[in-house]
Order: sequence, then structure tokens, then C-alpha cells
Amino acid sequence: MKFSRGVKDGLPIALGYLPVSFAYAITALANGFPPWFPVLISLTNFTGTGQVAGTDLIAAGAGVAELLVTMLIINIRYSLMSVSLSQKMGGGFPLWQRALLSFGVTDENYAVCIRQPRKLTFPYMAGLMCCSFSGWLGGTALGALLGNILPDFVMSALNIALFAMFVAIIIPASREDARVFLLVALSTAASCLFYFTPVLKELSQGWVIIICAVVCTTAVALLFPVKEIAQEQSDKTGGQGGGE
Repeated sequence: MKFSRGVKDGLPIALGYLPVSFAYAITALANGFPPWFPVLISLTNFTGTGQVAGTDLIAAGAGVAELLVTMLIINIRYSLMSVSLSQKMGGGFPLWQRALLSFGVTDENYAVCIRQPRKLTFPYMAGLMCCSFSGWLGGTALGALLGNILPDFVMSALNIALFAMFVAIIIPASREDARVFLLVALSTAASCLFYFTPVLKELSQGWVIIICAVVCTTAVALLFPVKEIAQEQSDKTGGQGGGE
């Protein structure tokens, strides 16, 4: 699998990242940051949700511990994705190549890589991740450049683009899986509780995200544990196996 094939597969991801990263830069400017700030963050990070949450926390004056714990909870899924990808990678990946590729593990890049029928190669993954990262960084730079030029009504509309993207992500999943719907409902209720309760609303945004994420996901995981695939198949064929 060649570098050019990776670039080709990464092009749709890059095009999808452009408006999202553009909106991220607009949000950062709206929070009072200079144009170079979102570009620097996108250059050194590659996580849309983490960048948005982190930028909002920095703007709100959050402490280092609060910021670190929030980023850990939001981005810990990438560790699981990396473990999964390592099982599809062919031999001969030295440590420096694995370190470079780890930066480019995102939800979309992971989805493309995991669907490949053959073993992954370093040139292919490098092409995929370089292409998608270029879209992310380019969109951020474009938003930082045009953020101070666009009319106020356009800026106001773009400020909600990221939130609209998150809604678009969770709505289909909530309709297809009752557990996801319950998690969304619990998270919304918990967020409202912290927002409207006199004592709880004094907590900073970062700790609210941490508490809601940990408590709600733990509750749903305990109430509706996911069975192993092999166990589910065994449960379905158990009666037939006993007859034989």
C-alpha cells in the first residue's frame, strides 16, 4: 500500500476537516485569542473535541490539573484505537514510525485504516494522515486569517458550527442505539443540574465535564454491559449446540 493511495483515501477526510477546523479558529478568535493561537494548537494537536474543550477552558482561566484531566478523559479513546491499529500493522514498524503515526490517529483516520483488507504499511498510513492533517491545519489557518475580516453575522453563525457538528454526530447514534440515547439524556440532565443548581454551578466548566463524563458513562456501562461477540454468538447457538 503506497503513500499515494493513503493520500487519495485521506482527501475526503481533509475536505471534511476544513469547515470544522475553520469554525474552531473562529471560536478561538471569539474567545479573545490572537490569530496565531488556534494555528499553533492545531499544529501541535490533532483532536477536534479536545482542542475546542481545551481552548474554552483556557479562555475561562482553568487550572493546569483541570485541563490535563479533561484532555485525558476526552482523548483516552485514541489509546484504544492505537492498540487496535497495531494489530493490523505489518511487521517492521520501528518505534520512531509508531510515534509519528500515533499523532495522526483520529476517529476518521482510524475508520479508514481499520477497514483495509490488507496489512497496513507505513507509507500508506503516512499519506493518509498527512493529507487529513493538512486539511485540518489548513482550515484552521484559513479561519484565523479570515476571522477578523468576515462580517459579525457570519462570525456569529460560525460560532455554533462546532456545536451543530456534535449534535449531528450524536443524533443518528441515539436513534440507532437506546444505550447511546440514555447516555446522551443522562449527560444532558447532569449538565443542566450543574448549570442551574446554586452550589453546583460554581464549579468550573472543566470539572463539570469531567464529573458528567465519568459518572454518566460509568452508570450506563454498569446498567448495560456490552457482551463479548463470542459470548453473544454462544448464547444464540447454545440451544442448537446442546441438541447436537
